[in-house]
Amino acid sequence: MGDWLEQRIIRIADPADQRLAPYKNVRERDLVGREGRFIAEGKVVLNVLLANSSFAIESLLVIENRLAGLEEQIRLCADSVPIYCVSRTTMDAIAGFPMHRGILAVGSRENPLSLQAVIGSLPETAVIVVLCGISNHDNMGSIFRNAAAFEADCIVMDETSCDPLYRKAIRVSVGAALKVPFAREETIEQIVKALQDAGFTIFALSPSGAISINAIEPLARTALLLGTEGEGLPLALLQELQTVRIPMSTSFDSLNVATASGIALSRLSRFSSF
Repeated sequence: MGDWLEQRIIRIADPADQRLAPYKNVRERDLVGREGRFIAEGKVVLNVLLANSSFAIESLLVIENRLAGLEEQIRLCADSVPIYCVSRTTMDAIAGFPMHRGILAVGSRENPLSLQAVIGSLPETAVIVVLCGISNHDNMGSIFRNAAAFEADCIVMDETSCDPLYRKAIRVSVGAALKVPFAREETIEQIVKALQDAGFTIFALSPSGAISINAIEPLARTALLLGTEGEGLPLALLQELQTVRIPMSTSFDSLNVATASGIALSRLSRFSSF
């Protein structure tokens, strides 16, 4: 380990040290919130976080045997960012469960993007994802991962959808929740109106959609609307918007919303050969 790295790190042995308070009882804090902060977990997610200037890193917490593989990432952290180093036993005691990845970061996003700011930043040709009532963090993370894979321009979600910066959502997204621009505000009706005013054609995905997703071609500005599993999208929206379905067996109810998002985005993305 180089001298410069040894000078950067702060070794802590006591799990009760107040400098580690933001990392304490990770799962419990996930439920009550972190006052604008979030936890990034693992080296892959840390790389994404470091690459996005929209987010700030407040501190790192690393198990000692992972330090040697993080020299490049630590160099990218501002000198003001403390790098805390602990044993595996101490890390597990702080987090409240075994932390196999051994790397945690506290990040913050001081200026969340507004719906209008996100829409205003989009190019003339764009494909976006719209979420209504997505409350499962695994689904949220998977949808972000799919959006990144198929290069959707952004995700907008209503105020009833869960926070994509929840630790598990970030982890499941493999960092895509820190990469794909998003806005989370307003009702779904307000979002739909704003997108229509901006020239977007909105396709509402539903098992009972009027036409097959394979029968449509993306227009200059295309939005894919997804609803929560079970209840699906509000009836009023399904009656107002053009509805599409993914062809599948009639002997089964529906696909998981995250899986459905991947199939639909594959069709709507610029990678599709039609």
